[in-house]
Amino acid sequence: MFNKGEIVRRSELHDKFGGSRQGGIANCARYPYIFIFSSHSGKGHGYDDGWDEDGNFCYTGEGQLGDMKFTKGNLALRDHIKNQKRVFLFTFYKKGAWKYITELELFKDPFEFKTIDKNNDYRKGIKFVFKSLTPISYLNQESQINILEEYTTKYQPIRNKPNETERNGLVNSRVGQGWYRLNILSRWDNKCAVTGCNIPNILIASHIVPWNQATDEERLDIENGILLAPHIDALFDKHLISFNDDGKIIISHRIIPELHSILCINSEMKIYDLSEKNKEYLKRHREVFHSNNSIENRQ
Repeated sequence: MFNKGEIVRRSELHDKFGGSRQGGIANCARYPYIFIFSSHSGKGHGYDDGWDEDGNFCYTGEGQLGDMKFTKGNLALRDHIKNQKRVFLFTFYKKGAWKYITELELFKDPFEFKTIDKNNDYRKGIKFVFKSLTPISYLNQESQINILEEYTTKYQPIRNKPNETERNGLVNSRVGQGWYRLNILSRWDNKCAVTGCNIPNILIASHIVPWNQATDEERLDIENGILLAPHIDALFDKHLISFNDDGKIIISHRIIPELHSILCINSEMKIYDLSEKNKEYLKRHREVFHSNNSIENRQ
């Protein structure tokens, strides 16, 4: 249907296939296609789309006023598999032009969440969770990163904390990763806090206290995050490394010295810009680290 990363004019897209030229969901009457459009401009009205930490795309349903309902485009998305309609995702590129990202398929039942409408009134929103039918390696390079660069280059500063309604939506849908990642990148100056690697599209916004152990407030707390290179993040996530309050790395005895060079770690590694709140979260991380690596737990 479309080439990866292809830029299309929305007017030409609808001239060829049909579907509404307005709004985020275009259900083509004469073709088995549904086009969905995602843009940063919708965030102010509660349309918070993005990739979650499991690689699924979470998309907010349509409807500018009042509670969202399963009618029109929302109904078409909910029933697209049953009706044998293919879903294609486009993200904003510039006025009138959109970038093709991937074909999507509904991954789980849509759910309701608290959000706002264009008048900033509370309402029920609908969130769709899709899996991509494109290899994730492409998405990481062409989708998440290009969108990320668009935000970080055009819309800084971005570290304003979401209001209560926005926080509910982010936490309930677990797409806080988009907002969270952008702010972690800003907080750590687009560099891995440990290695100094400055390739943003491979860096990971790592929670110090993991998502499943954190409160809703902690899940979205920028101080509960460190920007890490992938290999450092993997070790940190598994509590095979941790950090002292002075930022110096602690390496588990389960990683024998011969593996240190293979894993690209060493005892001199250090984080140099820890805040006091970072240290509070790291204390909790170290408690798990020491528990997992205690003498009685040695195998």
